[in-house]
Amino acid sequence: MISKICATTVEALQGITDGSTVMIGGFGGAGQPGELIDALIEQGARDLTIVNNNAGNGETGLAALLKAGRVRKIICSFPRQADSQVFDSLYRSGKIELELVPQGNLAERIRAAGAGIGGFFTPTGYGTDLAKGKETREIGGRMYVLEPPIHADVALIKAERGDRWGNLVYRKTARNFGPVMAMAAKLTVASVHDVVNLGELDPEAIVTPGIFVQRVVKVPRTPTGPAGFKQQTT
Repeated sequence: MISKICATTVEALQGITDGSTVMIGGFGGAGQPGELIDALIEQGARDLTIVNNNAGNGETGLAALLKAGRVRKIICSFPRQADSQVFDSLYRSGKIELELVPQGNLAERIRAAGAGIGGFFTPTGYGTDLAKGKETREIGGRMYVLEPPIHADVALIKAERGDRWGNLVYRKTARNFGPVMAMAAKLTVASVHDVVNLGELDPEAIVTPGIFVQRVVKVPRTPTGPAGFKQQTT
């Protein structure tokens, strides 16, 4: 019987090694798999490259991973916010490397990896420092920049419900980067609030098919999310 259910978050993160590239879902606190991040801190892998939309909020979740000194490089779109003091301190002291990627490019680079696309041309970033060292080309009278896909060793994502085959559905905007990250990683670990029997998920509502998910772990609902964002329970 195929079952991808793990008993604990610690079990779900077994085998992640130093130097791994880890995609972490979430848009700020929405959809960020806080329990998996906490387990990654406990697991101990170091020298990580993190791919996320942000660079952490406050001192919990992704920010806690940075503060623990586990991250060598972060690839993101919005590294600085009012409460991103952990990243800001690390970056200013030269303790973390940043690759800044416009949000649309970030999503498409991740999607390209999952779709097996070797790269794509985009006008975003042309003529700026973000295009330095990259191939450019004129297409239809407009200048474009060649962007490579972003592959990952591991993706940590958060879904609403899942089954033992790894089929996932999400809750509203918590969906964000989860589906494309699941496709772009060698190992995808999903936290869910509910594990249901096979057949209980409406096939038309399944966003991430189980073929892209290797491990599923159930986590409890909490009053607040990983960065203090209110957790919806309805």
